[in-house]
Amino acid sequence: MAEFFASKDWQTFLDVLPSIPAETWDTFYSTVVSTLFALVIGLPLGVLLVTGEPGGVRPLPRWVMRLLNGMIIVIPLSRLIVGTSIGTVASIVPLVIASFPFVSRLVETSIREVDSGVVEAAQSMGATPLQIITKVLIPESMPSLIANATIAATTILGYGAMAGVIGGGGLGKVAINYGYYRYNLVLEIFATALLVVLVQVLQSIGTRLATRCDKRVQKIKG
Repeated sequence: MAEFFASKDWQTFLDVLPSIPAETWDTFYSTVVSTLFALVIGLPLGVLLVTGEPGGVRPLPRWVMRLLNGMIIVIPLSRLIVGTSIGTVASIVPLVIASFPFVSRLVETSIREVDSGVVEAAQSMGATPLQIITKVLIPESMPSLIANATIAATTILGYGAMAGVIGGGGLGKVAINYGYYRYNLVLEIFATALLVVLVQVLQSIGTRLATRCDKRVQKIKG
């Protein structure tokens, strides 16, 4: 044990340790900001994929629907531009580009879970397409949307960690540059453990918010 604490790996760990809080914050910050931007783009796109289809509340021309679906298929390829990004802030743009198509599909799935009878009832009362979207579809699917946003956040966290290989900042950089490349098992395990903790924190927050928004759960508690 004494030999381990006197080893080069342990000394490197002590040298890097003061920067761990900042790197952890960078990882959390880039994940939250990237998720928010991905939701800003992916939420309306996901809604359009449902409401714009034939029989939807606001059908769109077929060529528009093909374009929307084509964007979602093609744009993830642009995650290759991560190789041109250096640092935590710079990695936010490619993270958003890589993740918003995934987010839009999650939103589409959540919107499709809404009971069609609720939508038909709103239509029979004369609600406009915008009112149906903002007052029926989104509120009714909110628990699922929050749960899927949590999935998106943890996925983006993984993207951000992998970005450390090609210049991204945060805990991914620590695990790769100071752990893997220098064969420092202590730093690899420590950085990975912190990433797992961040995932658990995000999942706990998402689960709590989704539960609070779920009317069925609130009725049971009431």
